Amino acid sequence: MTDTPPDRLSNDPKSPHFDAALLERGVGVKLNGVDRTNVEEYCVSEGWARLAVGKTVDRFGKPLAMKVRGTVEPYFRAPAPEA
Repeated sequence: MTDTPPDRLSNDPKSPHFDAALLERGVGVKLNGVDRTNVEEYCVSEGWARLAVGKTVDRFGKPLAMKVRGTVEPYFRAPAPEA
């Protein structure tokens, strides 16, 4: 594994941008300089993050989310595991 998070990552298992190994390691996201804990998906190159809105879910059980534009800075919360 590398020390740089991917350009795009989602925590929805049905998404093509889902990566369980990275999510287990712990990925944090700073959006416009504020550390966010409710990020469902992000894209660094396009400059947006999808944030969960409260505890409301849609009819499929997925959290309702809103897209916020700005500077996205992903980082790993834990160091890389030793091989």
